[in-house]
Amino acid sequence: MADSEYRDGTRVVRAGLPEADQGTPFLPGPTFAAPYHLSGPPESSDYVYGRYGNPTLTRYESALGELEGGSAVVFPSGMAAVAAVLLPRLRPGDVLVAPSDCYMGVRSLSTSHLAERGVEVRLVPTADPGFADAIDGASFVWLETPSNPGLDVCDLRLLIDRAHATGALVAVDNTFATPLGQRPLELGADFSMASASKYLSGHADLILGYVCAREPAEAEALVDWRIHAGSVAAPFEVWLAHRSLATLDVRLERECSTAQALAERLAARDDLESVRYPGLPSDPSHKLASRQMTRFGTIVCFTLPSEEQAERFLAASRLVTEATSFGGVHSSAERRGRWGGDAVAPGFIRMSVGCEHPDDLIADVEQALAVAASR
Repeated sequence: MADSEYRDGTRVVRAGLPEADQGTPFLPGPTFAAPYHLSGPPESSDYVYGRYGNPTLTRYESALGELEGGSAVVFPSGMAAVAAVLLPRLRPGDVLVAPSDCYMGVRSLSTSHLAERGVEVRLVPTADPGFADAIDGASFVWLETPSNPGLDVCDLRLLIDRAHATGALVAVDNTFATPLGQRPLELGADFSMASASKYLSGHADLILGYVCAREPAEAEALVDWRIHAGSVAAPFEVWLAHRSLATLDVRLERECSTAQALAERLAARDDLESVRYPGLPSDPSHKLASRQMTRFGTIVCFTLPSEEQAERFLAASRLVTEATSFGGVHSSAERRGRWGGDAVAPGFIRMSVGCEHPDDLIADVEQALAVAASR
């Protein structure tokens, strides 16, 4: 059986590991180095200086490339990965099309930096039927599906084909779906990027990002940007992320199963204004998500009648930690409207389901909802 034919659970355990060598660990420890021993021509060595490369990064990039189906380049954060894709490729007069409901950091970079450089930025809601028409004349198209935080899903293949027909490059933020839920490069995207701080590390203890390019030349350009921008990830964090990658499939199996059960329980209630989860047949994104994704993810969103009730819910929960990230083994949630910038109701909750026992977590959410409604 070829490596590409193994199932996800096997692939994440083995991804990026070196060949077996007597007396060595399965995954070598992190390499801490600025300079390396180097005599003679620099091209005679794979490693010459820490900003140019590191064996720990090479192994993790190999693992990510195996999972995404391309050439991966690691960055010290998700936003560093976003910047590496957008900033070198867009010039005055170019047109960027992006979702108006994508991650707010991407929108901020686009409107606060790219637009000021003379790039035309077109922001369109993910689920808007007019998104495809907005692509006409674009230089670059940024997609995020499911969207953060609203969980809308777009037709990746349709939009990618439309973009390529106009000569535009396409990047997909795959943070919510992960390469185990969706593989944008297989659908034709030029880049798949993600915040590896979330599911891929899974333990809420580090910051990392990556970009996977379909064409090796684009990956080389990303490495060149990383070298010149000095946007280099630290080896210890990279090693921790690679170590944690082995349990990605196991964690997602538990988390997605619990998220489905929780969403179904919440959808049956009459005291919530809305419940969003792509795995619900009643969800507007369900049909498209079922066709495009192999997992529906761990994010469940629901709206309470008021900001005050949402805050009481968060305070009353014992197993849901109030925090702004997602994708970890600990369940977490936040009232997303506290940040501003997202078109959500004051009582909108974005919840990331963790690895707690599903019965315990669902019972805790329900008791917290009861407390929130009782005052």
